[in-house]
Amino acid sequence: METGIMDFHLPENLNASLPPEKRGLRRDQVRLMTLNRKTGEMKHDHFYNLPHYLQPGDVIILNNSRTIPASLHGSWLRRGVHISQRVEIRLARRIFDDTWEALIIANPVKVGDVLRFSEKLTATVIAEKETSPLKTVKFNKNGSELLDLIYVLGSPIRYEYIEQPWDLNYYQNVFATHPGSVEMPSAGRAFSWELLFELKKKGIQIDFIQLHTGLSYLLEDHVDPKENPEEYHISHHTMEKILKAHSSGKRVIAVGTTVVRALESAANNGELSGTTNLYINQQTPLKIVDGIITGLHEPKASHLDMLTAFLPEHHLLHAYHQAIHEGYLWHEFGDMNLII
Repeated sequence: METGIMDFHLPENLNASLPPEKRGLRRDQVRLMTLNRKTGEMKHDHFYNLPHYLQPGDVIILNNSRTIPASLHGSWLRRGVHISQRVEIRLARRIFDDTWEALIIANPVKVGDVLRFSEKLTATVIAEKETSPLKTVKFNKNGSELLDLIYVLGSPIRYEYIEQPWDLNYYQNVFATHPGSVEMPSAGRAFSWELLFELKKKGIQIDFIQLHTGLSYLLEDHVDPKENPEEYHISHHTMEKILKAHSSGKRVIAVGTTVVRALESAANNGELSGTTNLYINQQTPLKIVDGIITGLHEPKASHLDMLTAFLPEHHLLHAYHQAIHEGYLWHEFGDMNLII
């Protein structure tokens, strides 16, 4: 699997295990490291000062996908016989209304095995791949009925650096409207309604695309974006706004790697809706996106490769070492980075 090119030591104490609200902060009070694309110049600030770094007419594009509680626990049966009373399944990608790719944390699950989550909800393993730990499962419910049961029975996917479970609301962006992401599109988490209002008051345009995020880890491994196709949708109105901004010399700022993938995929293939497995690195010419707002990414993460499309690797690595020295916090509940 292809991994990120950047490696560095991330001290464990810089893994943000608590939401900012549990640390006595508002969402928009997390820290902000800004990087100049041309010079690598770095500034340290707080996210609520984001409007100071943007100009009237600039366009911020957010991902309005809403996080679902994609971790389900149930029992594991084979030919009607219980193999295990408690197995975790992490939804990865919706294929049809009743069918998902999923990571089943049990070994070896086989085609034909059944996972029972409640008296109302079961799933049958219908396919597997030799090259991936993901299995295809078919639920006995579909559409809104399935989604309702997932909300009742599921919990947010939680990795080892999050020490205790948090309510789903902590994994939602305030502007999120369309359920479907199995992990929070976390680059948008630091936006508050007050900050969005301040940005608009300054004349900064705000619009939305939709891309439902998949799993970022398969057991011990990062997910390779090339093998993790994600569906996206961009409205004609949004694309017209982006193109108009470019033609008038204004900048397009993507909030998160998901937004970069969606916009650059549309620029490459001319399709406003579709599936993307676009892998972006320092050799990729960016056609639409001028800047990015993102969190801090851990060593060797493929997202770091994407950031080298905005900024030379040596500037990025220097900035990350400085962020560690300054005590910035990593992951979905951590601090933010603006590259522009």
